[in-house]
Amino acid sequence: MALPILLRVSNFRAYVWDVDDINTLRSHHRICGILTGTLPHLSSQNVFLGLPLQLMPEEVVLLVENGIAVLADDPSAHHSPSPSLLKLWQEERLSDARQQIALTEEKESIEASNANRAMSESAQRKRKEREERRAHATVNTAPNIPMDDSPSPPPISENPSRLAVEESPDRAVVMPSAPYTVHVPASSSRLAWYAPHSHLYSSIEAGIWKYPSTLQERARCGVFRSLWEQGFYMGVGIRFGGEYLVYPGDPLRYHSHFVASVIEAPGAALRPMEIVAHGRLGTGTKKAHLLCEWNDETKVVSYFSVEWAGFG
Repeated sequence: MALPILLRVSNFRAYVWDVDDINTLRSHHRICGILTGTLPHLSSQNVFLGLPLQLMPEEVVLLVENGIAVLADDPSAHHSPSPSLLKLWQEERLSDARQQIALTEEKESIEASNANRAMSESAQRKRKEREERRAHATVNTAPNIPMDDSPSPPPISENPSRLAVEESPDRAVVMPSAPYTVHVPASSSRLAWYAPHSHLYSSIEAGIWKYPSTLQERARCGVFRSLWEQGFYMGVGIRFGGEYLVYPGDPLRYHSHFVASVIEAPGAALRPMEIVAHGRLGTGTKKAHLLCEWNDETKVVSYFSVEWAGFG
C-alpha cells in the first residue's frame, strides 16, 4: 500500500514539494493544483512556474478525507538545528562553492589557452582594444577614498577555491569571496533538523487547517467532490466568472466544457441578471455555465446548465 502524500501546511495553505507526489496526484487522482514556484534562469515566469504545487482548499479536504494524503505542520517540523548540524551544513555549502569555483577556473584556463586559435588577427586586435578601453574606464571611474588611520583590510587570496576551512571567532565557516551559485533546495527534506513525520495529521479537524468552516465553504467542498466523483478534472474558474473550470480529461489535453458556480443552498437568491451574464459569458468562451446547488441537509448537488440560445 502506498504511503499517504504529504501536504505541507503553512499559513493555512497546503503545498506539495515532491515531483513524484505531483505526478501521482495528477495521473491517479485527477488533482492538478497550481504551480507557484519560480524556475531559475527562465524569463517567462508568469507562464512557466515550478515547485511547489499549491492545492485549492477543496482539493485538500478531498484528499485527506479519502485517505490519499495527510497534513504536515511545516513550520513546527523545522526544529532548531544544533551547532554541530549547522556547522556540517555550512561546510557542505563551502565544499560545493569550492567545487564550482575550481570548475570555473579550469574552464577559464582552457578557454584562455585556446582563445586565439579561432580568432583572426582583426578580431584579436579588436578584443585587445576592448580590454584596454575597459581597463581605462575602470581606472577613471574608481572613487577617490580619503586616507584615514584605520587599519587596512587583510589581503584576499588570489585563489579562493583553495582556501582552507577558516573559522571566525564564533566558529562560523567563512565562505569564499569568488562568485558562485547558491543552490536553494526545493524541499527541506534534506535538512537533518527537518522532521515532518512527527507533526502529521490525518484529519482536517486538526488545528492547522480550518476549511470548511462556513456554509459556503461546505457547499464548495460538496460540489467539488460531486464533480470529482463523476470523473472530471477541476481548475480555478475565477477568470471565467465561476468557482471552477470543469474538464472532461487532463487540462493539458482538453479544453474545459463547463464553468461551475456554487449556490450554497436551495433558498439562496439568484438574480435573473446573473443567469443572463453567466449564459452569455459561457457561450462567448465556448463553454456552458453550470449552476451547482448544494443542499447541506441531504448532502446532494443539483445541476443546471445555462447556454445562450443564439436568438434575441
